[in-house]
Amino acid sequence: MTTRRHTLLALASLPLAPAVRADAPMRDLTSLQFARLMGTGWNLGNSLEATGGETAWGNPATTQALLDGVKAAGFSTVRIPVAWKQYADAKDVISTRWMARVAEVVGYAKQAGLISLINLHWDGGWMQPTRARQAEANTRITRFWTQIGERFRDHDDTLLFAGTNEVMVEGDYSPPKPEYVAVQNGFNQTFVDAVRATGGNNAARHLVVQGFNTNIDHTVAHAVMPRDTVRDRLMMEVHYYDPYEFTLDEKSAIWQWGAAARDAKATAPWGNEAHADAQFAKMKRHFIDRGIPVVLGEFGAIRRTDRPGSEPYRIAWNRHIARSARAHGLVPVYWDNGVTGQHGMGLFDRRTGAPVERDLIRAIVDAMS
Repeated sequence: MTTRRHTLLALASLPLAPAVRADAPMRDLTSLQFARLMGTGWNLGNSLEATGGETAWGNPATTQALLDGVKAAGFSTVRIPVAWKQYADAKDVISTRWMARVAEVVGYAKQAGLISLINLHWDGGWMQPTRARQAEANTRITRFWTQIGERFRDHDDTLLFAGTNEVMVEGDYSPPKPEYVAVQNGFNQTFVDAVRATGGNNAARHLVVQGFNTNIDHTVAHAVMPRDTVRDRLMMEVHYYDPYEFTLDEKSAIWQWGAAARDAKATAPWGNEAHADAQFAKMKRHFIDRGIPVVLGEFGAIRRTDRPGSEPYRIAWNRHIARSARAHGLVPVYWDNGVTGQHGMGLFDRRTGAPVERDLIRAIVDAMS
């Protein structure tokens, strides 16, 4: 009889994209098993989701060299945020040229040996979780995911779909009303139904749904896993940027973090190591222990070049988040916006794929060790 240990060793040795044909069948792996193959991930942020075009937010067009560099640095998965509405007509028919470009980037990931995940990102904010906007959004979710599903129907299981991104009522960061939660859970169901209906490998593709605004507490309190036509092929996604004053607030005077912090005035009074551990433990108890894997689809902290001595704290934060996520069974996927200067979160030279933040990359990737 095969032991659990032998099974996990066998899973760890399974080949990734280069050894799998584009029209290969899906492997007989539950999403929990597949998540163990995803390793540590990296986001191609501020590129294919950029308003105005792929290069509109300052990043160059994505190349094979970049994704080869990501793989060489030790990452196993690339999350590819994508906008679709700006490339669709009035009837939500996506441009064939844009669909081909997304497919080209997915092909780069596959050639590099990376598992890839594509989504519907912010995309202009049309996915508002209110009863007034529900029908409009569900119709568009169905139209978009039907087209995306048909385009990638024969792609093997090294491609995952994620239905949404950080769905919330724009500008409202308060605890969600029951209406908002119900509509957002409905978006997840609409996504799953649309993809499964396209058939082919999509009948068993691993799909990723999100909790409300990808907030861990809201997800634990309100997320309802969609009904599915196949067993054990769904994952839950959340994001983590605590404490906000340290990770994302460009105007904040907070630049130290964690047990090594020495200046109370430069340190947030919350969001330390124990806080992160407790948040990830919630996801483990509520989802992973029930057989539902969790993707930590975004995490990261901005660089503060105007604060001498700040970089060790940023490295320590990212190291702890990646390691704690892995220790609790989550798949950590670092958010990279392509900017390597002040307030940036970039790890690579987007033109060449060469690593720029070697110590930070090592801290994140070493979460696997």
